[in-house]
Amino acid sequence: MIKQADTEGSKKTPRIFSFDSLPSTNDKMKELLAEEELPEYTIVITDHQTSGRGQEGNSWESEKGKNLTFSILLRPEHLEPQYQFYISKAVSVAITETLALYGIDTEIKWPNDIYTGNKKIAGILIENELMGNFISSSIAGIGLNVNQTSFSEKAGNPVSMQNITGVKYDLSKVLNDLVNEMVRFCINLTEDEFQQLDERYEYRLMRRTGFHKYRDAKGEFLAKIKRIEPMGMLLLTDTEGKERRYGFKEVEFVQE
Repeated sequence: MIKQADTEGSKKTPRIFSFDSLPSTNDKMKELLAEEELPEYTIVITDHQTSGRGQEGNSWESEKGKNLTFSILLRPEHLEPQYQFYISKAVSVAITETLALYGIDTEIKWPNDIYTGNKKIAGILIENELMGNFISSSIAGIGLNVNQTSFSEKAGNPVSMQNITGVKYDLSKVLNDLVNEMVRFCINLTEDEFQQLDERYEYRLMRRTGFHKYRDAKGEFLAKIKRIEPMGMLLLTDTEGKERRYGFKEVEFVQE
């Protein structure tokens, strides 16, 4: 049984829809939204997501009943579309803060993958719905590796909480802690809060200092991160002092 998240300060009572198996929790959330008006922080969760996907169509492997695969509904109704990357920042920071509660140090690999060392522990897919000049709703799909200890070779470089600590975790407790952190960072998602969120995101940002290897359409190069721009673009400075600006999937982090 999933404990109700503490959403004090929100006037809406979240709902939880739990399924044994789903192709995609984000898609299911969209179906439910088409049928009725759902309160903010409503959750769609499944024991087994069969067609999980990440940014730009990347797949997400998850063994049944071992991890957290869920979507949460956000309603940043006063957030203008040009600031929508702050939703991604808030969700990313919330995951890193949750894992810190369990003694697991993580970094955010731009734009919003969560890594510990060179291994990926969580992925995020955010889909926004616009209404006029504002974002009416946002669905944040999250995959967090919790108790899965072995992964297929095609999965890349994943790792789980249990891999790191040797502890088997209560999924309901981890979910509740994560939702509480998400509420903390998302409940006041306004321009007044941007500076604090920027600081937390930059503190957790992978490769935030020094020169590192990257690869774009023209080849491999060395560069350092200058900043993440408000709309989410990655601005790098190479060893010749030239600025290079990239959108999602336009540059690759080369493993070192």
